[in-house]
Order: sequence, then C-alpha cells, then structure tokens
Amino acid sequence: MKINGGIEYFQNGIRVPLRAMQVQSELMGIHNENINGFDKIGYQRQEAVVSSFTEFLGVNGISKSTDDKVGRIGMTQNPLDLALATKGYFQIENDNGVKLTRDGRFKLDKDGNLLTLDDSKVLSNAGIPIKLHIVPDDLNKIKIEDSGLLSVFNEATRKLEPVATIGVVDARGSIVTEPKVKQGYSEYSNVALQNEFIEMMPIIRNFEANRQVFLIQNQNLQKVINQLGSTS
Repeated sequence: MKINGGIEYFQNGIRVPLRAMQVQSELMGIHNENINGFDKIGYQRQEAVVSSFTEFLGVNGISKSTDDKVGRIGMTQNPLDLALATKGYFQIENDNGVKLTRDGRFKLDKDGNLLTLDDSKVLSNAGIPIKLHIVPDDLNKIKIEDSGLLSVFNEATRKLEPVATIGVVDARGSIVTEPKVKQGYSEYSNVALQNEFIEMMPIIRNFEANRQVFLIQNQNLQKVINQLGSTS
C-alpha cells in the first residue's frame, strides 16, 4: 500500500492470510452474537463497521454499531411488561449508575418501587426512581398510557391516580416526547436470522480461501526449512 504523502507500507508472506482469518473470525463472532440474541428481550442487532484499512490493521480496524430499529413485539398480558413501539430506551439505575435498556419487563417490590427483573430502579422522565404510593393487590389496577404515564387505581377514592411518567430517552439521553409505550407487551430482538446466515456465507468462504493460502504458504515454508537443513 502507498499513501500519498510518502508513507509506504508493504507486507508479504504468511502474515497476510493469517490476519485476514482473524478479521473474518471477528466478523463471524458479531453475527454469532446476533444469532444468540435472537430470542432475547430488548436485544438490538450489532453491525460490523469495517475500516478501509482493516486489511492492514487487522481486528483493530473493526468496530460495532447498534441497529436501533424496533424489534418484534409480542403480547404477554402482564401489566408490568412494557414495549416501546418507537426508537428509545427506558432509564434504569443501579449501583453502577444510570443505564439504558429496551427490556421493559418490570416488577413491584413490597414498598411499591418499580424495578427491573435484576432489581434496578426504573426512573421517571424527571430522573427520579418511580415509587407507587399504593401497592395494589392486583397488577391490573396499574394503567400505563402510550405517553408512559403510570397510574394506579385507588380503592378508597375509586379513581385512577397518576404516579409518574416512565422516562424514555434516545441514545443521547434526550427525552422522547412520544414513546408509544405498550402495556402488556414485550419487545424481542430486531435480528432477522435469515439475513445473519446469508451475510455469514461470504465471510466463511473468504475464511476458507485464506486458510488454504495459509496452509500452502506454511507447507512451502516448511519445505524451504527442510532443504536448508539438508544442505547444512
């Protein structure tokens, strides 16, 4: 390779197919990660970003980006299962700070705190942990609107009383004004299995081609070493 400006880079020999196989293994790993995440709630497909200089940088020339398209939404009928029918993330908080997730499977503790399945606190659009002032005996008494407004039915007043609006933000942390929260639904991954397998096929073929080149070069190198050894 020669770059205008006087920089030259030449690399020959057995390292070229070896580096190519490492790159292709990394790419296959990304596709395998997507395949494994196919049935995971809230999983978002990872896409490989390949640099123009990956041939020379190897795996250091590969990065990942997140495909933020909405995934498959299925009904669960659990009042605390929430799905977002638009781009965005729920805000949750644990000992490691504030995190973003599309996994909207929530629960209530005995004190009325709205939590994730791993006990992280669910935040409102004001950035405050959501706590219900009434812990209902029936979760169906909790209503969540498309806007994310959470209300609970008060038996004493026979009315729905608002609690808080569930915080939904974009990847930069800005509030999503129309989150389209769906109560009683969960969002599965946005991975299309057939696309993952189709995209893996040329990577596998390239890997096998580079493997054959590597084996041929390795055999030739071994012959040279043996010949040098026999003449000494």
